[in-house]
Amino acid sequence: MKVAFFYLLFFIAYIKVGVAQDKADCIKWSQELLYAVRTDEPTDSLEKKLELVSIEELTTQLKTDAERKAFWLNIYNAFTQISLIQNPDGYKKRNKFFGNKFIHIAGHIISLDLVEHGILRRSKAKYSLGHFNKLFKSKFEKQFRVDRLDYRIHFALNCGAKSCPPIAFYKPEQIDKQLDIATKAYLKNETLFNGKDLTVELPAILNWFSGDFGGKKGIIRLLHQQGIVPENVKPGIQWKKYDWTLMLKAFE
Repeated sequence: MKVAFFYLLFFIAYIKVGVAQDKADCIKWSQELLYAVRTDEPTDSLEKKLELVSIEELTTQLKTDAERKAFWLNIYNAFTQISLIQNPDGYKKRNKFFGNKFIHIAGHIISLDLVEHGILRRSKAKYSLGHFNKLFKSKFEKQFRVDRLDYRIHFALNCGAKSCPPIAFYKPEQIDKQLDIATKAYLKNETLFNGKDLTVELPAILNWFSGDFGGKKGIIRLLHQQGIVPENVKPGIQWKKYDWTLMLKAFE
């Protein structure tokens, strides 16, 4: 009887340990998924975990904007790479590529567009230069979108093109520092101020999403803050052409 009772206790403890080991950690999974892409490891098991996690668990783990930004940036960057590595030709029709629903998260199938414009840009219309919101939002989108749009995400999203920012592994506890670094690095590499004629060449993404930056005034303010343009100068703006050449695995 005592032996049977001992084995029963052992079995219960074993089950509890197994449950603990299998406890969902969605943000960690998003980081591991991105790391698997970088190291050419299989991603199937991690994709399956993200697909099967409950919507309640995902909601619990993505309560703050820091958690949401870190998770969805990793998800966007990872699944972009996964899809394009499997089918580089998919990039020939980019609108279809970004709008295609192929990302399985918590029982839902979503697109890169939903992650970028619906969740990370808080339901902004894709082609409105950041000035208008989407008319129709899904329940999933409203449940997981950020509370406040952070323009710095544009310097962290990698869509597979040569002109995209490099890919990093984002963590909630470091997200502000990481996004500050990403912003500074991208603008330093992609902008050119001409002090002679007081013009500045800027990357196209600042034009595409100008409303996210507070319009032209906000963009100039950002250039002043980053030390790209002197404080007392209001330069003329020239937009650089975006290079859509496919460039995979552009990790930092």
